[in-house]
Amino acid sequence: MLERRQTLRTRVIFRGHIAYNKCLSTIDCVVRNFSEDGAKIEFDNLALLPDEFDLLIAKDARSFRAKLSWRSGNQAGLTFRPAIPMATVPLDWAQRLRRSEAEQRRLQIKMAQLLSAH
Repeated sequence: MLERRQTLRTRVIFRGHIAYNKCLSTIDCVVRNFSEDGAKIEFDNLALLPDEFDLLIAKDARSFRAKLSWRSGNQAGLTFRPAIPMATVPLDWAQRLRRSEAEQRRLQIKMAQLLSAH
């Protein structure tokens, strides 16, 4: 097999999260090898994986914009894209924002119900 990687990957076992659809959709994964240019991941359902997404590595609280290079069974190879400043929001921030927005909608409905009762 022809080796096309620019940098050597290190074998690791990191917990990871894939985020796409403006961080509204997430998938848990395991990072099996890693370099600054890409990674190999493993997870349960490849059918849900888009061509580009954000990969968050929980151990280091680092995120990468990734492009799917290959997929086979429950594994996939990723190539990291250059970071675009302010283009991505950390996954935990997006999740907190989503919860906050849902709470705000719930409170607005409650307030409208209370005002219409009078």
